[in-house]
Amino acid sequence: MDARFGRVLTAMITPFKSDGSLDLDGARDLARWLVGPGGNDGLVIAGTTGESPTLTQDEQIDLIEAVVDAVDAPVVAGAGSNNTASAVDNTRRATEVGAAGLLHVAGYYNKPSQAGLFEHFRVCAEATDLPILLYDIPGRTGRKIATETIVELVAEVPNIIGVKDAAGSPAETSRLLSIAPEGTQVYSGDDGLTLPLLSVGAVGCIGVATHWVGNEVSEMMAAFFAGDVEKATAINRRLIPSYLFETGDAAPNPVPSKAMMRVMGLPGGPCRSPMGPEPDGLEATAKSLLTELGRG
Repeated sequence: MDARFGRVLTAMITPFKSDGSLDLDGARDLARWLVGPGGNDGLVIAGTTGESPTLTQDEQIDLIEAVVDAVDAPVVAGAGSNNTASAVDNTRRATEVGAAGLLHVAGYYNKPSQAGLFEHFRVCAEATDLPILLYDIPGRTGRKIATETIVELVAEVPNIIGVKDAAGSPAETSRLLSIAPEGTQVYSGDDGLTLPLLSVGAVGCIGVATHWVGNEVSEMMAAFFAGDVEKATAINRRLIPSYLFETGDAAPNPVPSKAMMRVMGLPGGPCRSPMGPEPDGLEATAKSLLTELGRG
């Protein structure tokens, strides 16, 4: 199955200046690198890795517009909210500035019912003609989008085309794809589960470690889809340290990715509070990781 936005997308960090203000020039430069030497097919902007909870709505739209103008690649805009009215406004504004698609996360913290989730996503989808990926990440939202709800949305709402799957269950993803309408697009939203999800029908990934291993992930996918599972498995094993580095209790995503970008001489800057402080030694770990990847 063709992947609507490409097979390898990075959920891009949002660069900030040292004073914590939005670095739009840095965002443009990083986006160009990611879809150039970085090996990505497209980008997701203003998602969780992009620190969307700390962005104002105006900053979010300015960021999306800047990246859309900077790259000739699909830009999927994070437009979700746990406030349906805000999500609808984000949807309209992201559509106006040229996003290729939208990412809509389940309502977080307020834990809506499945009927509430269905209506939320339906109303948001009515505000645009762009294709929409649902974002299922119950570890952050506190509410899983039920498989049956995803299937119903894809079947009944024409521009909802699939899901970024960070629910952590390849078995449930397999069940989803067995009952979903033909053509439903699943993107892995968990780097460590990308290869298992490909094996049950995912079309690609929206990654974090792809900030620095986009080319390797692209090579892994090329091998998998060419039928060389042994090669894909070997590449995936080499990438496990990167998957482990990208987040943890002491340095949650996107803190490690920003450290890695600094080590690589790319824009990133600090995270906005409350994501911090950065633990000691993180940049040294990033350097060691690059050395292990043959880029020391």
